[in-house]
Amino acid sequence: MLSTIDWLVIGAYAAALLIICLRVMRRSPDTDELFLAGRSLGPAVIGLSLFASNISSTTLIGLPGAAWEYGIAVANYEWMAALVLVLTALFLLPRLIGQRLSTIPELLEQRFDPRLRRYLSACSLFLSVALDTAGSLYAGAIVVMLFVPGFTLAPTIFALALLAGLYTTAGGLRAVAYTDVLQSLVLLGGSVLLTWLVLAELNFDFPRIIRDLGPERLSLLRPIDDPSLPWLGTLIGLPVLGFYYWTMNQYVAQRLLGARDITAAARGSILAAALKLLPLFIMVFPGAMAVLLIPDLDSPDQVFPELIRRFAPPGVAGLLIAGLLAAIMSSVDSTLNSASTLIMVDFVKPARPQISSRSIARLGRFCTLGLMLLAALWAPMIDRFSGLFAYLQQTFAYVTPPLVAVFLIGVSNQSISANAAWRGLITGHALSALVFIAAQLGWHSVHFTIVAGLLCAATAVFIVFWQLVGDGQKKTSQESAKPAYAPLSPGLKRCAYGLIGVTLLIVAWLA
Repeated sequence: MLSTIDWLVIGAYAAALLIICLRVMRRSPDTDELFLAGRSLGPAVIGLSLFASNISSTTLIGLPGAAWEYGIAVANYEWMAALVLVLTALFLLPRLIGQRLSTIPELLEQRFDPRLRRYLSACSLFLSVALDTAGSLYAGAIVVMLFVPGFTLAPTIFALALLAGLYTTAGGLRAVAYTDVLQSLVLLGGSVLLTWLVLAELNFDFPRIIRDLGPERLSLLRPIDDPSLPWLGTLIGLPVLGFYYWTMNQYVAQRLLGARDITAAARGSILAAALKLLPLFIMVFPGAMAVLLIPDLDSPDQVFPELIRRFAPPGVAGLLIAGLLAAIMSSVDSTLNSASTLIMVDFVKPARPQISSRSIARLGRFCTLGLMLLAALWAPMIDRFSGLFAYLQQTFAYVTPPLVAVFLIGVSNQSISANAAWRGLITGHALSALVFIAAQLGWHSVHFTIVAGLLCAATAVFIVFWQLVGDGQKKTSQESAKPAYAPLSPGLKRCAYGLIGVTLLIVAWLA
């Protein structure tokens, strides 16, 4: 049960959030303002918003839970994200910013044709609503119900969806990004406090903690048959999943596309990459250490709320719950805004090219509310699956690898035709469906991260095959056009390479 002090802390957080929203909502957003914040975001806002939108309630619950069950290997998702963000800043941002894209699927249309753009956009919409938004609402509702007895799943989900949906609809990406700044600070502060509380319960006895946990739980690289994350999955699967999430995923990339210039986008990406190294120490390690304090939980998803309930004093518990609410809001508002952007920019605007920017912005608001309703309706269904983390990661592992293969080949090889890319993508997703069905029937038990790497490689082979046996289609004028680039400064490049070095040193230390 929460104390009066806890409720006051939560109320203060809600009031600060409301003030920021009201200040941002004074503008009447047109298309660029609603979807891209007028392309005016600075590096600090971009970096903190990228971090906050990723650290959703599923992450706050999933990371400690997975670490409690298997050890710190789950942190591979975090350092891989940092590596992908830096590489994106170095090699892809100059092209994305130089072409002034509004959505990532636009790049596939410029490289290939509208079919690829619409297909990637549709897949991204499905993942945003069914996984990101619905998963965050479900995880948030589970924790809220633990601390507020009497609440049931569906009404709690709808209340959270309504709160996030309304200010996203009213203020657009600018409201999302600026509230994410507050939410990222609350997330970081709450996670550091929780780490301190767990260490205090163990008397800060690091030699004993390391001894009791054992080397297996404290290693990033696990055996090939490990059920949580085998080393081969880390090597070939996580880069594929990380590339989709941090480069192709509209709700992440939208912050970069809304940057005021290439320097702001690159600095924001590097800041987010640096922040992504922190969850290993302030989210994963507390979950791993929790097995020494609460070893008898029924489910790993209970680790985060149980740590708060058992060890957080009044006031601190309120801050941690506020951090959870921040995670929910930052993830849900991001996915809703980006999904609305995809529908308006990739489907409505091409179908009605004469439509005004004001009309698109107005339709975008209604679209956001509709997507919010769809996610809230689906979220309770997640309760029927075996686990939230597995539900999210396995779906990503089967859907995204063919998309990544097409994207990488498209930006790196100008000789592949649109028909070959299209046929290879459809063939790759057909194979994904067959492999997924085989897994559900128990015909194979290959870890989903390994499956992700193999599916990406197989799709690349399919694309090359269709190119070789196709009709010899020549590149279109779109494909032959020289892409626009925005140069990255030498100082930013040195900073990016330095962060890559720090990341690899941390991984080598814990491997």
